[in-house]
Order: sequence, then C-alpha cells, then structure tokens
Amino acid sequence: MKKIIVIMTLIGALQTTVAQGLALVEYADDTQKLNGLVTGNSGKKSPGVLVLPAWMGIDNEARTAALNLEKEGYIAFVADIYGEGNVPANRSEAGKIATAFKTDYALYQKRIQLALDQLQKAGADPDKLAVIGYCFGGTGALEAARGNLPVSGAVSIHGGLGKDATRANVALKPKILVLHGADDASASEQILKDFRTELDEGKADWQMIYYANSKHTFTNPESPDYNEIMSKRSWRHTLMFLQELFDD
Repeated sequence: MKKIIVIMTLIGALQTTVAQGLALVEYADDTQKLNGLVTGNSGKKSPGVLVLPAWMGIDNEARTAALNLEKEGYIAFVADIYGEGNVPANRSEAGKIATAFKTDYALYQKRIQLALDQLQKAGADPDKLAVIGYCFGGTGALEAARGNLPVSGAVSIHGGLGKDATRANVALKPKILVLHGADDASASEQILKDFRTELDEGKADWQMIYYANSKHTFTNPESPDYNEIMSKRSWRHTLMFLQELFDD
C-alpha cells in the first residue's frame, strides 16, 4: 500500500509539473528507467543548466529552480538520480539511498552524465553547460567537478562537502561555486579544512560564500531552516556565476 501511495504521489507531482511548464523526459541507465524534467524552451541552442535535486528526489525546489533558470534564458533539465521505483517515502529511506550513491560515487557521476546527455539532446549548447544542486544534489555538483564531467561550472548549494579520505585529490577543471550556511552543522571544521585542501590541490577556480544565520537547508521554503533573505541572495549569486561562466 505504501508503494502505491508513493507512486500515486509521484504521478500527481509529475502532472502538476507538466502544468507548470516542465515536460517529462523518459530516459534510462541500462534497465533502470529514469524520469527527468526539461523546461519549455528546449530546442533552442542556449546555455544549459542541469539541476540536481535534494535527497528526497525531484522536489518543488528543483522544479522552481528550473523554471527560474528558463526565465533567465537557460535550458534547464532536472535529473532523476534514483530512478523509477526508488523514490524515498521518508527521510530514513532518503538517507539510505543518498548514502548509497555517495559511496558509489562512480554511479552518481554516471547518472549525472546521463542527465547531461539529455540536456544536450534538449538543445543546450554543449560548450556552455553547468550543473547546480541542492543538498544531496549539491554533493552531486561537486562530484561532477571531481569527475571532470563536461561542464564549465558547478554550483553546490548547501551540499555535502566531504568525500572518502581514501580518494585522491585530483585536478578540478570546472569552476566551482559553493553556497554554504554559516550555521550548517553537517560540515565540521575538519570537513571544511579538507575540502579547501582538495580545491587548492586540484588547482580549482573556486569561490565559497557563507550565509549568516543560515542552517543546512536555508534555501528551501518548505524547510524550518528557510532563510528568505539569504535564499534570495544565494540565488542572485548563482545567476552572477552563470552569467560570468557563459560570457567568457
């Protein structure tokens, strides 16, 4: 019964999304069906931005980001990382599946690349691609950079910054913007220190912005951590980064 409820909820969300101007795109990773969303300006050769959702899967924050990016002239594609039948029903399930992808980072990078392929199929300029992500998706944005996927830049919005200590620091070609709540308890001082070392050793072009009085999910209006002022400010910083990225 719980699975039926989750499926019906997903169907309802997808129907609402279509009404909002995002179109469903079915694609796959081998036998795993994936259901992404693309903005209504597909087909135009414009810069493209991949949106990676938080740990509950495609949510209102990811959809809103895509629609707002369309208003700025970007083709946006919201990635389905987990795949059909794997949408978590609660935070406990979300934690387990998100942890699995963080552990198997090669699979996470593969799912991101598949979504980038769909973004290009939608008409995005392959020489002008970027990725932004929220929370678990913010970790994904950093994984896109670590894997040197074909993006010019990556924006991690309150994403997890750490990685397994056994992974070597590598050259990071994409430009990186990290938008971080100053009161985010998920990032210890050691994680922050190691992350900066990773960026510096990777000779990355990076910038990290801290937002005062902001906890982990400070950009999400549905979160108790929501900080409206800082959320709007972080979005402006995202748009500034993208403008600079694609104006080069």
